[in-house]
Amino acid sequence: MKISISVNGDKQTHDVEPRTLLVQFLREQANLTGTKVGCDTSSCGACTVLVDGESAKSCTMFAAQADGSAVTTIEGLMTDGKFNRVQQSFQDEHGLQCGFCTAGMVMAAVSLLEEIPNPTESDVRIGLEGNLCRCTGYHNIVKAVMAAARVK
Repeated sequence: MKISISVNGDKQTHDVEPRTLLVQFLREQANLTGTKVGCDTSSCGACTVLVDGESAKSCTMFAAQADGSAVTTIEGLMTDGKFNRVQQSFQDEHGLQCGFCTAGMVMAAVSLLEEIPNPTESDVRIGLEGNLCRCTGYHNIVKAVMAAARVK
């Protein structure tokens, strides 16, 4: 089936099998590998992207479900070669270790800050609970999101 998805502002039209997952579409057809496949069960959140501005786990969504939608991946957050405020805060606050979960964490944080521009630490922890990091204790991730919230 032919689908068209605006990925990071670029219209992508491809023939896909109906069972193609959005994460597969992004990685294999759109050639954007920042979105990771971590668990295939929606437990880890490494595959988190924004679909029409809403946080979504792309490993449990068919690409056909996103037909006609606007999808933003980690690669789409940069502007003129510069990190957006959440990406920059993750770097500044050391909100990553191995980096595998980072794209999903950043995308979930972007969505969270759209919904709650001035979150409490509790809001951040609850907002990111669908994203797992196997390397950190989440302390610097929470610090990074709180720091991003202070940047306007």
